[in-house]
Amino acid sequence: MRRRIRSDRGQVALEYIGFVPILLFVALCGIQLGWVAYVHEQADTAARTAARVEARYPGRGVAAGVAAVREGLGADVQVSATDDAVTAVATIKVNSIIPGLDPDDAVATAVMPNDDPKVTGP
Repeated sequence: MRRRIRSDRGQVALEYIGFVPILLFVALCGIQLGWVAYVHEQADTAARTAARVEARYPGRGVAAGVAAVREGLGADVQVSATDDAVTAVATIKVNSIIPGLDPDDAVATAVMPNDDPKVTGP
């Protein structure tokens, strides 16, 4: 009986060491998922802000959209306007923390009615 107890020593440590990479991978996947959601929300915020500002103050939408998001994300905002509406498209690259994963860029589009007094009148 004594010999059997001695032979089981260290088994838990080996099982733990074997399971640690799986736990780390699951944790990294959770962090990556949260980061992707955050960047998509930031792209949505940039697009809505750019469209809203451009609708009221023509020529200022791109700067407002870029300023609405966290500085290090590097948002690319494009604005187009017609007589009826202003459309803003914000694109932000999603960086990966998991090696080998290449997530798509976060792209958001927002459309606002054109409130420019030169177009719609006072």
